[in-house]
Amino acid sequence: MKFPSAPLTVLPAPLAAALQRCLSRAQQPVPQGLMRFLVGDWPVGWIHPMRIPALQACWPELHLSPGLARWDASGLAPAQRSERIGIVASALRERQAITGWRDEAFACEQPVSDPCAERGEMLFALERAAFRFFGLRSRAVHINGFLPGGRLLCGRRAMSKATDPGRLDNLAAGGVPVGEAFDACAQRELWEEAGVPLGLSALLQPRGQLRSTRMTPEGLHDEVLHIYHLVLPPGFVASNQDGEVSEFLSFDLESLAQRLMRDEFSVDAAAVTAWGLMHPEGGADLRA
Repeated sequence: MKFPSAPLTVLPAPLAAALQRCLSRAQQPVPQGLMRFLVGDWPVGWIHPMRIPALQACWPELHLSPGLARWDASGLAPAQRSERIGIVASALRERQAITGWRDEAFACEQPVSDPCAERGEMLFALERAAFRFFGLRSRAVHINGFLPGGRLLCGRRAMSKATDPGRLDNLAAGGVPVGEAFDACAQRELWEEAGVPLGLSALLQPRGQLRSTRMTPEGLHDEVLHIYHLVLPPGFVASNQDGEVSEFLSFDLESLAQRLMRDEFSVDAAAVTAWGLMHPEGGADLRA
């Protein structure tokens, strides 16, 4: 495989500009005016003030003060916290304040100084569709797939997807559910989304992490992206297994730059693609 190994500054100018823009779009500051969400004294998320009336109706023990929404749950065990906030999330779902329910739980972690370098202890598990409502930090795996000749193989998200339907994506990607290791999650997603057998996905190469933060209609998206590269053999044909990918496309540098500049990729997939081109052999982490 041959792929650009030079620094970003010597990549073709249109591609270099597109990559910088992709990273900037994925790493935006938390907007002013959001309320800090605390579990005890642990700051874990951000809530839009317009969501407070719905929260008050569903969660009477939530303490509100200027700029803060505090849940006094530090004395509860993780299972107890999970049960209580799960009931709140279900009530919000009934009010249609939370949509796209997946019946899959993510872990809300205790804050750490650098979530790209370490994981905090799990405070509670919660339905993944509720994470943006509360502005909680989640984790996901993303895999850049490289074909012989220096082409990038990408999937197109099915129109039935709850987020970013129809947009281009990496070879495979997915949120990390409670209890699953990053490597295992990446291998599972590769099989489900692209039909990559375990013998091939065992050759995954970790390529660092980046943190994606931005506002969405559902709330604050805050996610650590664990990035992998996979070199695909000649003749490999991707085959979706779970109905979440509608097609696969391979791009050379010129066509990839055009697609990125037209915003055809999801925000996180575009950032991971940019990361893959900037660091084809690894390199220092890029962190927000």
